Amino acid sequence: MSAEGAAGGDAASPPPGPAEPPSVPADEQPAAAVAGEEGKGGGEGAPSEGRRYRALVLTGFGGYEKVKVQARQLPGAQPSPAAGQVSVEVRACGLNFADLLARQGLYDRLPAPPVCPGLEAAGTVVAVGEGVASPQVGDKVMILARSGLWQEVVTVPANQTFLMPEGMSFEEAAAFLVNYITAYMILFDFGNLRPHQSVLVHMAAGGVGTAAVQLCQTVENVTVFGTASAAKHDALRENGATHPIDYRAADYVEEVRKISPKGVDIVLDPLGGSDTTKGFHLLKPMGKLVTYGVANLLTGQRKNLMAMAKTWWNQFSINALQLLHLNKAVCGYHLGYLDEEVELISGVVAKLVALYSQGKIKPKVDSVWPFDQVVGAMKRMQEKKNVGKVVLVPEAPQKDESQKVEN
Repeated sequence: MSAEGAAGGDAASPPPGPAEPPSVPADEQPAAAVAGEEGKGGGEGAPSEGRRYRALVLTGFGGYEKVKVQARQLPGAQPSPAAGQVSVEVRACGLNFADLLARQGLYDRLPAPPVCPGLEAAGTVVAVGEGVASPQVGDKVMILARSGLWQEVVTVPANQTFLMPEGMSFEEAAAFLVNYITAYMILFDFGNLRPHQSVLVHMAAGGVGTAAVQLCQTVENVTVFGTASAAKHDALRENGATHPIDYRAADYVEEVRKISPKGVDIVLDPLGGSDTTKGFHLLKPMGKLVTYGVANLLTGQRKNLMAMAKTWWNQFSINALQLLHLNKAVCGYHLGYLDEEVELISGVVAKLVALYSQGKIKPKVDSVWPFDQVVGAMKRMQEKKNVGKVVLVPEAPQKDESQKVEN
């Protein structure tokens, strides 16, 4: 999420700055490896007693096999954060749609491979640098970064961390920041969601979709239309969606208009292409469409030039005079480009933590996967089998948490 900086090997942050515990590649594990840290890290001279840890590394753009487990080594027995930094023992990491796009070379905020991906993680602070008042050693924190968090140990600027609320698990914490910040800012900062309004949430069983549906329930009498495959509709209703729509079996535009002939007040659009146009035409007067992704680009393991051309060709376009006549708004949202807005993001997180503590929102963890099963985690998300967040952990969970909800 930010300018070049660091987490473990590559996380960057608000504000830009240096960052990682310097490391050198150690040995490769069966799931793979690459040599070297991108632009940072120690060399051959790292002390032999340095702590060894593991990281997931994107070795190049392409299919699932491009993400590999690599062993790394710290210069010393423990990380030594610089002034203003903290080091965190990572317990869980979030898998986001941006990570799938990044693997195919379609996410411009990721540094060039080889690089450690990962926008969010959660863990325990193990060391703090000079001048850091909070967090302190032993605190449980959530971390937000541009990349680099899929590692067992990360070092980041302290203002890139947020204290976990009481009662939150590490897996929930890894499912919290990216999805809930995105959903909150779209619905309330751009959408100005108010009582008795209606919202269309695409991919309503995914991470952002699940968060958005829950946040809609914090406002009185909001009608939520949520698109997802039929097998997920019970989960959508349980989460608070008013009208689940099977986008595979029916035209979601027609289904919305059957219930709300005038359309909806807010459309959350992570799809792009022709779906943005459909969403705009579904808006009521004074309605708002917020586009925050291009999921239609992702059609398989690797970059699909035909899908890219089709999405680009069908991309929504409108001029200011047309907007003037139609009394509608179009907004664009990209959390990755808000990396320097530290106060803005911190304020949103504070509101979300308060909602969690009040029991009004709760991250839904779909499944938990150890680092060496990252391919299975990515497949589950890319094949749209998840209901809620797919989470990565350094070691295998003690119990099977990967209950599947088939597409």
